[in-house]
Amino acid sequence: MLELCAGVGHIGLGAVRDSDRRLVMVDVNPAAEEFARHNAAANGLQERIDFRLARLDEALAEGERFAVVVADPPWVRSADTSRFPEDPVLAIDGGDDGLDLARTCVDLMDRHLADGGSGLLQLGTTAQAETIAAEAARRPEGSVRVAETRVFDRGVLVRLAR
Repeated sequence: MLELCAGVGHIGLGAVRDSDRRLVMVDVNPAAEEFARHNAAANGLQERIDFRLARLDEALAEGERFAVVVADPPWVRSADTSRFPEDPVLAIDGGDDGLDLARTCVDLMDRHLADGGSGLLQLGTTAQAETIAAEAARRPEGSVRVAETRVFDRGVLVRLAR
């Protein structure tokens, strides 16, 4: 399993906790790595994680494939980050339309998702999910596509598959 924009690891660690799966976690923030490693150790999972402190587009080898890829990228528009003063800007700033890192996550899912696998992408709004779906639909045949979208009170979950 791969977790992009892993932060402190709560999604990925929760997903592999009651299994024998290994987890590759990727985040650019050294503080996130410290907390994620602590959380893994606190749950007895430190031997099953590989935390890669790197930019998303530099963290994975060409041939790496994962059955499940989860991503919780920053999705707040840059102009709106001041609405969330309690959150570090690095953790929430998704660029002009809030989708800069989400697009990178979809690109990485396209390159690293195993055949038959699923990618889960957390976004903030249905409009963002619709944008991602439209962009995925324009990708070449055999690329990932939006298979399902679920709307929750605090965000939108998009499932991508081949």
